Amino acid sequence: MKLLSWNVNGLRAVSKKGFFDVVAEIQPDIIGIQETKIQPEQLTPEHKNITGYRSYFYSAERRGYSGVGVYTKQQPLQVETGFRYGWHDNEGRVIMLEFDTFIYFNVYFPNGQGNDIRLKYKLDFYDFCLEYFEKMRKETGKGLVICGDYNTAHHPIDLARPKQNEKTSGFLPIERAWMDKFEEHGYVDTFRYFHPDEADRYSWWSYRANARANNVGWRLDYFYVSPSLVPYLKDAFIFDPIIGSDHCPVGLEMEVPK
Repeated sequence: MKLLSWNVNGLRAVSKKGFFDVVAEIQPDIIGIQETKIQPEQLTPEHKNITGYRSYFYSAERRGYSGVGVYTKQQPLQVETGFRYGWHDNEGRVIMLEFDTFIYFNVYFPNGQGNDIRLKYKLDFYDFCLEYFEKMRKETGKGLVICGDYNTAHHPIDLARPKQNEKTSGFLPIERAWMDKFEEHGYVDTFRYFHPDEADRYSWWSYRANARANNVGWRLDYFYVSPSLVPYLKDAFIFDPIIGSDHCPVGLEMEVPK
C-alpha cells in the first residue's frame, strides 16, 4: 500500500494547481488531505469523483476553515467523522476509516499560534486524541495509521531554525513533550524510522521571505503507526518537489497488514 497525506491549504485552490495530476501520477491507495476549507455544498463532482477512488469529507462549521478529506481505492468497513465520544469536533479535524486489518486516522491537529486559548485548545486536543487512539486500539485489536498535519516540529532536526523558534508555537517545549509522550506509548514516526538522521527535510514553508526557495522550513506532517504495524513498514517519503500548497505531501509505503 502507498499512503499519502497532504495539507492542501484549500481544496478548491489546490485543484487548480495540479492536485489531480499528483494523485494520478503517484496513485496512492489512500490519500488524506487536511485544511480543505470547503463546505459540503461546495464540493464539485470533480472534487468527489476521482476515477478509482471513494471519497469522504468532513467540514468545519465555520466556512473557509479547517476540514479534512480522504480518497481511498479500498472500500472501508466504516467511516467516522469527528470522535465517537468525548469531544465535539466542530472544526472538522478528524476522519477515521476502518479496514479489515487496520484503522486509518486523518487528523488536522490545531495550530496554537493564535493566542494562549488556542494553544490550550491544541494541547487538550492532543491529549484527547492520545486517549482516543489508545481506546480504539484496545476496542478493536487493530493497528493504527495516524497521518496528518500535527502542527509541531518534534526535534531540532525537524526545522531549519530551531534556536530562533524556541518560543514559537509549533516548537514549544510543552508541544514537543506531547510528541515525546505519544512515542512513549509506542507510536512510531515512520519518516524518522527510515531516515533517523536526515536533515533539511521539511513539509511546510512560510510564504514569506522566499522560505521555500531557501528551504527554511518545518516538518509538521507525519505518518505515525502503532507498534503492531511496524513490521509491515516498507518506506516513508517527503515529496518536497510537489508544489500547490505551503505544505508538500508526505508518504508511507507498507504491506497490507495480516
